[in-house]
Amino acid sequence: MTEPYLSACVVRRVSRQDLAALVVMCGEHARYERATLVAAGMAERLARALFAPSPRLHAWVAEAHGELLGYATATVEFSTWQAREFLHMDCLFVREGRRGDGVGVSLLAAVIAAARHTGCAEIQWQTPDWNADAARFYRRAGASEKPKRRFFLQLD
Repeated sequence: MTEPYLSACVVRRVSRQDLAALVVMCGEHARYERATLVAAGMAERLARALFAPSPRLHAWVAEAHGELLGYATATVEFSTWQAREFLHMDCLFVREGRRGDGVGVSLLAAVIAAARHTGCAEIQWQTPDWNADAARFYRRAGASEKPKRRFFLQLD
């Protein structure tokens, strides 16, 4: 991509008008991570989490020339061992063909700014073991990693 394209990229809070496109990007993200997404009712569930008086979920989109290029989402969580809040970045996704253009850096900067704004001293997240490109991106941003296993217990 050319530099003028990058300078036109804006990261902003997600709006209600973005919900349909956000669900599409979530589907792209799930496919990229070899996961399954149940999109039925997802826009409504996201709206409840994003636009409540005290939002449970925070989300940003990167946009250029009317096109959404990627998104990031985060929640404020509490660490028992540190006895303080941290920002959990649930997703950072840049669409195919837009990676390497600085979109991910811009989205991560928005998440960092939100963490600072809420008084969080740390951001935590995970990425699949096989996603070497993401690991390289996060290391370049100054992040360190810890090996852990993630477990899922379905209750539905």
